[in-house]
Parts: sequence; structure tokens; C-alpha cells
Amino acid sequence: MKLYIDGTSLVATKNIGSNTRIWAFCNILPEAVIGSDCNICDHVFIENKVSVGDRVTVKCGVQLWDGVTLEDDVFVGPNATFANDKFPRSKQHLTVSLKTLVKHHASIGANATILPGVIIGEYAMVGAGAVVTKNVPPYAIVVGNPARISGYVTTSNNKKLESIDTSFTNEHPKKLGIHGVFVNKIPKASDIRGDLSFLEYQKHIPFMIKRVFCVYNVPGQEVRGEHAHKTCEQYLICVRGSVSIIVDDGKRREEVELRAFETGLYIPPMVWGTQYKYSDDAILLVFASKAYQASDYIRDYHIFIEAVKP
Repeated sequence: MKLYIDGTSLVATKNIGSNTRIWAFCNILPEAVIGSDCNICDHVFIENKVSVGDRVTVKCGVQLWDGVTLEDDVFVGPNATFANDKFPRSKQHLTVSLKTLVKHHASIGANATILPGVIIGEYAMVGAGAVVTKNVPPYAIVVGNPARISGYVTTSNNKKLESIDTSFTNEHPKKLGIHGVFVNKIPKASDIRGDLSFLEYQKHIPFMIKRVFCVYNVPGQEVRGEHAHKTCEQYLICVRGSVSIIVDDGKRREEVELRAFETGLYIPPMVWGTQYKYSDDAILLVFASKAYQASDYIRDYHIFIEAVKP
């Protein structure tokens, strides 16, 4: 199929790829760039300094202002709104538009609002009506106003993110599908005097402990972690409340919920970890095999993905 432009649309740009369809009553300015095999639906406005990748769908009633870039395979739902000026005033025009980047395979739901200057990571899902005020991590699902992370989608196979059952009763490690990651039951002795939980080197924690730290007083909507270690091993337990951990080896990701003194989670080097869904009273205790060293952290997910490629 060749390029199709409906006769009711005003399309001034010549920078449009093959097989793209532009439907009724669209207005596209001369400098806009639109890739191949896109679907630009009715009543879409695209300003000059806008770049749209290949196989992008922009549903009805969307305006893409200067500074917006949509990478390949992005979906933008009907009436989603992009802004490029943090302090708009009538008759006062920006000299430089703030940049907004929607990375490949991300989806934006109907009536969502995207504030200027944010990056929406690859495969992320922005819920209908969400107001995005901060960067959205890759694969994150965000909802609400302001948008908060409510979950994660899986990798490019698009299967449902698996949540690991931690209700097993024995202490033997239960291996996850993520490279080297396992969970084990924290042993507990109980009698009328109370409860006692304990952990042992090698039996439960497979490394000598060099550092211990706690994470607490985290607002339930916030996300922590979001990094991998090059050489450091970690063992996580929740000593109060609950917290969910996403573990990701670049090929597969799974979610583990830790509840107080029930289960420990071992995370080896070169596994990306993200903590979220903190209960109001959550306290997360982390044992590490090395002292703190900033150079051991990988904090950019794209660098991590490159590092774990075969």
C-alpha cells in the first residue's frame, strides 16, 4: 500500500514514509517527520519540530507539538495531550521547546496528559487519564494523577508478568526463572514467649556479609532500587510490612512480594532490581557482599541491557 492522505487533510510536509495512512481533517506542518507504515487518525495536528517513527499509531484528537518525538511502534490513544511549555502565557512564545520522548513500543492511553520534558521508557504503559509529570521507567505501568507506577509489563514477548508464589513451607531455595535468583523461607521458632527468626551463612545467605542497610519510610507510591550491580550480591528480607521486588536479567522479569520475616530473596550480580508497592510500615533489610562502591552500580537500564547481551 502506498502513502494515503485523505482529501480533507492539510499535509505540508514531504517527510512521510511509505505505507503511512493519514485520515480525515489532519493538519501536518512542513518540517514534521513521519515514518513508514504509520496510522494517523482523524483530527490530528502535528507541528514542525516533531519526529514520528515507523509503525506508530496516533488516534483521533491528538496534538503533537514542537519537541515531541515518538519512536518506532508507539501507540498514542485518542485525545492524549502533550505539552511543551511549563509556564504558558498568551502571546509569549518559547524560543526553545522542551523535549518529550516516547520510546519504542510504549503505549499512551486515552485522555492521558504528558507534561513537557519527560521520557516515557520503552514498552511502558500509560493508563487512560493519567497525568505524567516525571520520567516513566522502561516497562512500567503508570496510572493516576500524578501518574504512579502500579506494576510492570514483561519483556518483548508481551506475556503477563509472573508473580512468584512464596507460600512454600520448606527452607530449600526456590529458583526463579531469572539468572541466579532464588527465594527461600526464613525459619521461625515460636512459642508462648514470642517468635524468633534467624538466617545462617551458606544455608540461607550464600555470601559473606560486608554491609547491611535498611530502607524504610518510603511512601507507598514511590519506587526504589532501579539498578543492577556489577559484582555485588544482595539478600533482601522484609522485617516489617511488605514490599514487591521486580528482578530482571534482560530476557525475563518476575515479581516477588516479600512479607515480614517470611521469605528472603537472593539477587546475584548483573540482575536489575526494582522495589515498589511499599506498605506504609515497610522496612526492607538488605545484606550485601561488598562495601558501598558507586562504580559497582549500573543505574541506566539501557546500559544494563547492553552489558548482559550474549
